[in-house]
Amino acid sequence: MDSIAILVLAAGKSSRMKDIKQLLKIKNKTLLEITLENALKTNSKNVFCVLGANADKIKSEIHTENIQFIKNENFEKGLSSSIISGINYFKNRKLYFDGIFILLADQPAIEVTYLEAMLNLFQTNKDKIIASNYGGKLGVPVIFPVKHFSDLLLIVGDKGAKEYINNKKSEVLYSKLTTNFFDIDTKEDLLLYKNSILK
Repeated sequence: MDSIAILVLAAGKSSRMKDIKQLLKIKNKTLLEITLENALKTNSKNVFCVLGANADKIKSEIHTENIQFIKNENFEKGLSSSIISGINYFKNRKLYFDGIFILLADQPAIEVTYLEAMLNLFQTNKDKIIASNYGGKLGVPVIFPVKHFSDLLLIVGDKGAKEYINNKKSEVLYSKLTTNFFDIDTKEDLLLYKNSILK
């Protein structure tokens, strides 16, 4: 899977959580570490993590190895700014990939088998966007082929990537596997998730 860069977006300031969400612990691992380790389990050697708010503190407390960190100075402009930071980082360092696999740091319940199924689908459909099906709407995790990189540099706001995917439905495939897309935005979400994995 060396032809794909996995880009974990973790630059947000967690305003709804009122805490540094990326560092909240679930079973002795931080929320961000869970996502980073899942990314590494796909056997990708190119795992990048975009940080923004509280970047230095988060980086100092993340112990996952073989992760390359990218600083997003424009994190206040929403998720799309982190995707743009990642693509510009690759361009500036002349790193070439067939695709970019975007994961969010706050979806710890997504199984590695689901991520692997998306990667396998991309290997046989390298000109297609491989998205996640939320039942009527498409979203992240998502793999964008290289031909979309220049368009992605133009997206704006928190929903920019999602709108882009849904406007390109004729170019999108998604895995038939299902997974748990639960994302953690508030303390109530965190408690709900912790309770669900104790059952």
